[in-house]
Amino acid sequence: MPYDLKIILGSAGALIGLSSYVPYYRDIFRGRTKPHPFSWFVWGLVSSIAFFAQISSDGGIGAWATGVTSLACFSIALSGVFFGEKHITTLDVISFTGALAGIIIWRETHDPFFAVVLMVAVHTLGFVPTFRKAYLRPYEETLLTYILSLFKWGFGLLALSSFTPTTALFPAAIFTMNSTFSLMLFIRRKQLTPTGTLTASAATKLSA
Repeated sequence: MPYDLKIILGSAGALIGLSSYVPYYRDIFRGRTKPHPFSWFVWGLVSSIAFFAQISSDGGIGAWATGVTSLACFSIALSGVFFGEKHITTLDVISFTGALAGIIIWRETHDPFFAVVLMVAVHTLGFVPTFRKAYLRPYEETLLTYILSLFKWGFGLLALSSFTPTTALFPAAIFTMNSTFSLMLFIRRKQLTPTGTLTASAATKLSA
């Protein structure tokens, strides 16, 4: 792929990444979206580590989206402390602890690919608290942000200067996770009203 096109795709991914968080921040301050601080803090750490791993492996422009994501995740984690999810379960704590343990293990490895594999595992653990919360209360997450993130990671993948397992695994994995999460939110919103009760169609199916 021509280098100029990679610049365009990398820039587009970074810009979409920035714009994708605008509706999320809007919904936080309107009291609609309640981010789980555990998830967003872990995602911030993982994204920053993945960003530097991509840079060290000649990820180039394609790493921009990862860097933007890291900064946004940390700021949302801070917002989550004040305006986010307050109901912390044992599963949330276990997932968060496991994610931090994975980061400690990562510090002991000198293999860039193994480091990225660990970061994907840590990111997945970080997703658990948000997935649990969103399954129960799907209207407390901003679906548009996750849909836009699909384009961000997709463009980021295409813009990678060096397309190797080390540089591509992380954005590909996050693309897959966001796709699954977006689909879950869509389905659960079809089943539940904003107040958390079953819609008429869902209730009819259950009673049939």
